Amino acid sequence: MSRKIWVFDTTLRDGEQVPGAKLNIYEKLEVAKQLKKLQVDIIEAGFPASSTGDFNAVKEVAMKVGNTDDIMITALARAVKADIDAVYHSIKHAENPMIHMVLGTSDIHVEKKFGKSKDQILDIGVEAVKYAKSLLPQVQYSTEDASRSEFEYLWKTIEAVIKAGATMINVPDTVGYAVPEEFGEMVYKLNDRIKNLNDQVLLSVHCHNDLGMATANTLAAIKNGADKVECTINGIGERAGNASLEEVVMALHTRGNYFGDVATKINTKEIMNTSKLVSSLMGLDVQVNKAITGENAFAHSSGIHQDGLLKSRDAYEIIHPTEVGLDDMELVLTARSGRHAVKNALEKLSFGSITDEQFEEIFADFLNLADAKKEVYDHDLYILVEKYFVRHQMAEKIEHHSNDFYELVDLQVISNTTFPSASIKIKKGDEIYSASTVGTGPIDALYSAMKEIIDMDIKLLEYKISSVSRGKEALGKVKLQVEYNGEKYIAKATDTDVIKASAMAYMNAVNSIVVEKLLPVL
Repeated sequence: MSRKIWVFDTTLRDGEQVPGAKLNIYEKLEVAKQLKKLQVDIIEAGFPASSTGDFNAVKEVAMKVGNTDDIMITALARAVKADIDAVYHSIKHAENPMIHMVLGTSDIHVEKKFGKSKDQILDIGVEAVKYAKSLLPQVQYSTEDASRSEFEYLWKTIEAVIKAGATMINVPDTVGYAVPEEFGEMVYKLNDRIKNLNDQVLLSVHCHNDLGMATANTLAAIKNGADKVECTINGIGERAGNASLEEVVMALHTRGNYFGDVATKINTKEIMNTSKLVSSLMGLDVQVNKAITGENAFAHSSGIHQDGLLKSRDAYEIIHPTEVGLDDMELVLTARSGRHAVKNALEKLSFGSITDEQFEEIFADFLNLADAKKEVYDHDLYILVEKYFVRHQMAEKIEHHSNDFYELVDLQVISNTTFPSASIKIKKGDEIYSASTVGTGPIDALYSAMKEIIDMDIKLLEYKISSVSRGKEALGKVKLQVEYNGEKYIAKATDTDVIKASAMAYMNAVNSIVVEKLLPVL
């Protein structure tokens, strides 16, 4: 019988720490629902003590996704009472909740980060576990920066927190410092001691990709006895990211015998849907040659490869595309596609929980898009759903403050080599304002005109434009990073007209700043 490897997904916590990847409550809930379809064992839904918004989002996930006992919901806490309380009160609504806490064990963390002795840190950890255990039966303890910790102190900490009640021990390679052989040896020694101390405690690993070895280190840990792996979709996460869930899972799926006859319960056919959903909602493009989920992961351009594939697919494919949820053909939608076809396409993309009322609004947007670009692809549908949720989140915030927000009315941009110019109309409350300016280029002229109306000292830090799907009529996606009063804001917008998308993205950034200003009263 195969040894089960537990899959702990931290896309909604560590993955969301990527700059610009913050999800609103609706988007976080959609990703959590898809992770449940993917059949991960544990969802880490966030860091509740960080903000009221994250607390509420974790609570929603616990109530609406953790409402069955086939999935565990957790959230992160530092080893302090206030954090543990925040986790408990946000996840207690789940059928199967767990408190996860973290505290450093390396000399760098103990001495330089905390400025305490090793014994003091150990005592803090033990007391935190005892308190968490008084609230819930499942408690995970993470020994932050374990791969750079002195081994005997690391073990002393693990032994003490297990005796205090921890049911899972997580050993993170927090800064991606480990190498597979070394990390595997450490996991082997820890696993042997843990199983002799209490064979019911699960040993987990959490690897970062700073040196490009997160997946390799995770697999080495599994081969050496780790029971559980912490991963993110598309490998997103702090700095260079985390171990990629799809890479770890498909490595075990393809080479399970090598790693000791192990298996996960992941529904691999949902991998691509999950990858696309996370990429779209977080605005993080997947590297085209990314293993498993990259656009070119199953593409073959070499004539030799194509010839081999025609003769036998296993000549150059160790994973069949259908194993990860790819179809041999994609249904292309047009303005003539009826509601049933569009709804079916959304369900295939894991948007089956959309209500009839929500669908009707999305369908109206679909018809407008189909009229503009003729053919609508899967990526376009993700954008339509994302725009719906963003629009409704903003509508809730501005319901009683509509006079404070800006709305694009009309624009005209002229591009030439002499005097690129832009004219724009913007509405604020009941007033409509106009401005016309020239610039060094069409976008510079457009943003100069907008700044003339919007009385804010906004600095544009980054402007990025990309195509959402194929063809000359593809949607253009614009992503901006701006700075205002020392704070950075990320905004994005899509449209078949990239100039209009550029204006809408800037407007979204402005309204995000307005929201921040109004937070005390919203």
